[in-house]
Parts: sequence; structure tokens; C-alpha cells
Amino acid sequence: MLMGALRTDQVLKDSKASDAASVSSLKLNHKALSNVSCLRDFRNLQRLDLGFNSLTSLEDLKPCVNLKWLSVVQNKLKTLKGVEALFNLTVLNAGKNKLTSMDEVQSLVGLRALILNDNEITSICKLDQIKELNTLVLSRNPITNIGNSLLKVKSLTKVSLSNCQLEAIDSSLKSCVELKELRLAHNNIKTLPAELAKNMKLQNLDLGNNLITRWSDVKVLKSLVNLRNLNLQGNPIAENEKLAKKIRKALPNLQIFNAKPVNRGSKNEERNIEAVDDFSFNQDVKEVKQKDSVQGKAKLKEQSLAKEKKSKSGDGAEGYILEKDRKRKRQKSQDDLPKKDSQAAGGGDEPVEKKEKRKSKGKVYSEIDVIDDPEAAFSELFQAEGGDDDDDRGGTKEEVINKNVKKSSFAGESVSFPPKKKKSKKMSFDPSVLGSSTIEVGMGGPSSWDD
Repeated sequence: MLMGALRTDQVLKDSKASDAASVSSLKLNHKALSNVSCLRDFRNLQRLDLGFNSLTSLEDLKPCVNLKWLSVVQNKLKTLKGVEALFNLTVLNAGKNKLTSMDEVQSLVGLRALILNDNEITSICKLDQIKELNTLVLSRNPITNIGNSLLKVKSLTKVSLSNCQLEAIDSSLKSCVELKELRLAHNNIKTLPAELAKNMKLQNLDLGNNLITRWSDVKVLKSLVNLRNLNLQGNPIAENEKLAKKIRKALPNLQIFNAKPVNRGSKNEERNIEAVDDFSFNQDVKEVKQKDSVQGKAKLKEQSLAKEKKSKSGDGAEGYILEKDRKRKRQKSQDDLPKKDSQAAGGGDEPVEKKEKRKSKGKVYSEIDVIDDPEAAFSELFQAEGGDDDDDRGGTKEEVINKNVKKSSFAGESVSFPPKKKKSKKMSFDPSVLGSSTIEVGMGGPSSWDD
């Protein structure tokens, strides 16, 4: 392919197609492209990846009105002019460019995910008309305030405004009643507004590296009863252990605080058990019971040895009979051991093959199902840099999520919770179309989402 200019014949050859109208998906990233005018012929394109090229304009894409997924991450775009014609867009990733405005997206009423991190955007345009928007990433832009841009966007579930220049959020998010995850790390925020109490569904909140000092600045957190993951590291308040304890006490359902599991006391404290969460607590109880059982067996063994010693020192015939009886019991115990071991390995009487077959019968989830899940964390939405295409296919929900989390490089992963699934009639989501930019994936410590 010629450097800079894209040719129709070469695209058709690479796609093993004879007609441009038959091509619905193209991956053209990392090709040093500056001219893609030939894409005007590919009017039936639905997915297009033009990430990591040298594009300065999107005007050539206007005829591609059937596009649903578009990635132009890391190009040389200063404007999104031309994208307004793509009224069927569902996902747009234009991160890591030189954009100063995002006004062109206002007409894209079908958008569900908008990623514009690492640009030069100074203000957020009104997104009132985008009724289905659930993911908004504006990290690393010189945005000083949110204003009224999100006042009517009730569908948002995930918002990132980390590494901006925000000094306050005021009442800007009060209408975002579906919000589950909010990233505001690395700003100049000093206090949380009372209106944040309206975001009752918040589960993950990252406020790391701001200027929060006092309890009164965050007392609204008491209203967020669903909060599971909270990060305040890098704030003056995080250095005060008494205030940290007060925050933990005010949030009884908190599971992760400042990137560490929350330890809570229990009735088993006399056994030195610390309950991190229900799962680990149950495991600790089990281990204690096992320990008690081992100690009991040791005691019985000690008594048995004492009895054996006593019998050997007594009558010869009686000692012989006792020794023979012990040998018989010991042999029976050894004969039963392999059977018990095999049952343990197979999980009781159920064969391993049957268990594996039963596990494999889960519903197959596509990546778009994860994006539509309002309780999925950002780390579950986008693959990390350098992902293989072969790994971007569907699977069970756990496989999809674990695959993306494993690819991330951030140590503190976000807590995710069982989703309330809704049937989606949309096409399955291919994360590669979003490009390879690393999206924020952690809650603890310095936020490094878009590094």
C-alpha cells in the first residue's frame, strides 16, 4: 500500500473482495495514512479502524453513512468536521489527537460510547440529544468546568474527567442518576457538592490526587450506600488516619478503600479472623474449622499412642490382640484413601468431565454486551494496548471480562458486580475498532488510565 494515500484496489485485495459495496469492516491502523478519499466507494462500511495514522480531516468519510463504529485514535485531527454526517455512529474513539472542540458530536444521537481523551478540548458541548450515551471519556483535556453540558444526560453510567483542570463539579452531575463509575482523579477539586447524593447508584468513585482536606468536604459520601470502591489517595484527607477511619465507618458497604480491601471486625475476632468480604471471610472460617479438626486428630493420636504403650507393657496376649486390631484398622484406612482422594479431585461423585461440560454451558456474551452493562467497570470495556484480534471474539461473560482485565497493566483493578442483563439487538462489539489506546483501568494510587 502506498504511504499516505489509500487505494481502492489494494483495500479490495487485502479484504479478498471484488466489490467495495460488499465490504462492511476494515482495519487500517498503523499505515501512515493521510488520505483516505477512496473510502467514499465503501458505502456499506459499518466498522472502521483508522487509528495510528496521519489523518488531518474526516471529510472523506461523509459518504460512509452506515458506519456504526469508528476509531481515529492517535492521528493529527484538529477538528471532527465531517463526523456529523455519520448519524448511525454508536461508538466513536477520537482520543489522542489535537482536537480543540467536540461540537460536531451533538448531532450523533445514537452514540453510546464517546472517547475523546488526550486532546485540547477546553469545554464540553451540550449532549442533551444523545439519549443513549452511557460512556464518556474526556480524560487529559484542559477542561476547567462541566457546566450544564450533562444536565439532561440521564443515561450516563461511566464518566471519566481525570487529569483535567476541574476545580469543582457543583450540580453538574445531578441528572446522571444512572451513574455507576466516576473518575475525577488528578484535578483541583476541594469539596464534593451535596447534589452528589442524587447519584445513588455510584459504585466506583476515583478522587485521587485532588485537594480534599476535611470530613465536611466529603460527608455527602454517607448518602452513597452502593459505593464499593473509593479512592482518595493523594489528597490531604488521606494522610489523616482518624478521618480515614471515619470515612470507612460511614460507608459500611465499602469493599475497596484507597486501593486496599476494607477489613471489618466480626464475631470471630477471638480466632484472629479479619473479614475482607463475605467470600474471604467464609474461607477464613473454613480454615479455622480445619485447624480445630487437625488439633483434635493430633490429640486423639496422642491418646492412642499412650494406650498402645500401656497395652505393650501389659499382658502379652492382650497386647498381641490390640496390635493386630490396630494393623487391621490401619490397612482399611489406607485402602479407602485412594477412593476418597479421587472423589476430592473430581468434586465428590460428579465426574470432572461432567462438571467442565456443565460450566461451559454459559450464555455467550459479546463485547457490546459488556458496554451495555451499566455495572461493568471501564476496565471491562476496552482492551489494553497491543491486543490481538483473535482474542476479541465473544465468550462467556467471565471470559470477556477476564480477558480485558488481564491485558491491562494497572495493578489496582476496579471492583465489578453481577450485572442485570438486558437483551441487546445491537451488533456485537469489537473493541479493536476503538483503537489501542489504554483506557483507565484502576482505582488505586495515581490514575494512569490513558498513559
